[in-house]
Amino acid sequence: MRVQICAIGRMRAGPERVLVDDYLTRFARTGRALGLGLAKLIELEDKKGGGIKGEAALLANATLPGAFVCVLDERGKTMTSPDFAAQIGKWRDTGRQDIAFLIGGADGIAPDLRENADFALSLGKMVWPHMLARVMLCEQLYRAASILAKSPYHRA
Repeated sequence: MRVQICAIGRMRAGPERVLVDDYLTRFARTGRALGLGLAKLIELEDKKGGGIKGEAALLANATLPGAFVCVLDERGKTMTSPDFAAQIGKWRDTGRQDIAFLIGGADGIAPDLRENADFALSLGKMVWPHMLARVMLCEQLYRAASILAKSPYHRA
């Protein structure tokens, strides 16, 4: 199963970039044996200034054809880490070839993209900057792989 993280905006060098790279590396090491494959970060820029609709088009075009689409949105489903791990395992076990997690820009996800997504995930009731949302998603993907692998990383 291939995992895409399609996000509006480019991360600069800094602590967020270091964390994303670290968690994606950890996910690759842990997830490969579980059939989770690699997680790839795809950064997109709305150079034409199309606003939230332009960003939605960029996100949709970056998604692999036929991918299961999960948007990160404050109105989405809030899950515990074990529940998220179980959901990832369920998607894998039901034959999902590709999963795309979409992270909008400063104004979030366009309503039509959110409504047409297969799943909406919330990282909590608070709104997070989209650069931190990337870090949090990458950490949760690694944590999910660790839970599925029964490794001691998750101690709850």
